[in-house]
Amino acid sequence: MSISFDSGLGDRVRDAARKAGTGLSSWLAGAAAARLRAEALEKFLDTWEKKHGTLTAAELSQAEGELGVAAPKKSRR
Repeated sequence: MSISFDSGLGDRVRDAARKAGTGLSSWLAGAAAARLRAEALEKFLDTWEKKHGTLTAAELSQAEGELGVAAPKKSRR
């Protein structure tokens, strides 16, 4: 497999891998895995919401608190 980035992005990716104390391939594999998990979660939530209705602001806030994360400011819809 071969990939290319514009030079600015490539530099930032190499710096991030270095700061994480990992090799470039390992860092990229982790980033790809995270992206695939996010896409799978989005698909799951879309399917769930079609069956059960849209999650409310209160439900999203509760989930954020329980998971210790903040939802993106931009709606995923």
